Amino acid sequence: MRVACLQFCPEFKNLDANTNIIIDAVRSANADVFIAPELATSGYFFQSRNELRDVAQGLDGEHSRAIIEVARETNTVVVCGFAEADGNSLYNSALIAGPDITPHTYRKTHLFYKERLCFDPGNSGFYCTPLPHLDCTLGTMICYDWRFPESARALALQGADLVVCPSNLVTHLWRMAMPVRAMENKVFLAVANRTGSEESHAETVSFNGCSAVYDTNGGTLVEANATETSVIITEIDPASARTKSFNAINDIFADRRPELYTR
Repeated sequence: MRVACLQFCPEFKNLDANTNIIIDAVRSANADVFIAPELATSGYFFQSRNELRDVAQGLDGEHSRAIIEVARETNTVVVCGFAEADGNSLYNSALIAGPDITPHTYRKTHLFYKERLCFDPGNSGFYCTPLPHLDCTLGTMICYDWRFPESARALALQGADLVVCPSNLVTHLWRMAMPVRAMENKVFLAVANRTGSEESHAETVSFNGCSAVYDTNGGTLVEANATETSVIITEIDPASARTKSFNAINDIFADRRPELYTR
C-alpha cells in the first residue's frame, strides 16, 4: 500500500492557491493514502474567531468539495487538514475522503497555544476509518495530539494499522516522540508537516518540515528535509501491524493491565 505525505508552505488565507497545490499533488502522487498538513487549505496562525470564520467551511464548501472530488477521481484516500465550520462552531479538523468512504472529519482533540482563541475543542473523539479496499484500518490525529500517548493508543486499541497525523509542528521534540508512538503501539505512523513561517500581530511562528513515515518499530521509512516542498512516498504492509507480540511470550496489548492504571 502506497502512503504519501505532502509537505509545503500554505499561503495564509489563500484557499484557492493552497487547494490547487493539494489537488495537483494528489493527482501526481499515485498513492493509496495521501496526507496533507494541518490547516493545509487555509494556513495556520489565526488569532481571532472573526478572522478564522472568513476561511472556515463545512464539507459542503467549495474547497472541501474539490478535495473530496479529487480523492474519488484518483481512487485515493485523502486526509487533509482544514478549518471546519459547523454552525457557529469552528474546528481544527482533518477531512477524510476517498473511494467508498462517506466524507467525514476528525476534529482536533488537544488545542495548542493560540488555537484556543479561535477554535472550539474537538468533539469527534478518536476513531478509526475502515479501508476495506486496502485491507487497512486508518486512525487520524492532528499535530499536538502527539503529546498525549492516549491519542495514538486509543486509535491502536480500536484496530488502527496506520495512524496519520496532519501537522503544523513548531518544536523538534516530535521527532523523538512520533517514532515512539509507532513503536509503543506497533502501528505505522505518517506525519505530514508544513514548512515556512507565518506572522500575525507582531508574532512569528516557524514550522520545521521533516515529514516522515515510521514503521511499526519506530524506524524511518521515508523522510523529507526541513524546508523543501515535496511529496514523500513509501510502501507499507498494513497487516503487519496487527501482531502486537515482540517475542514468543509478550504481547504489548495482551500484557496490558488497565485495572491497575490510575490517573
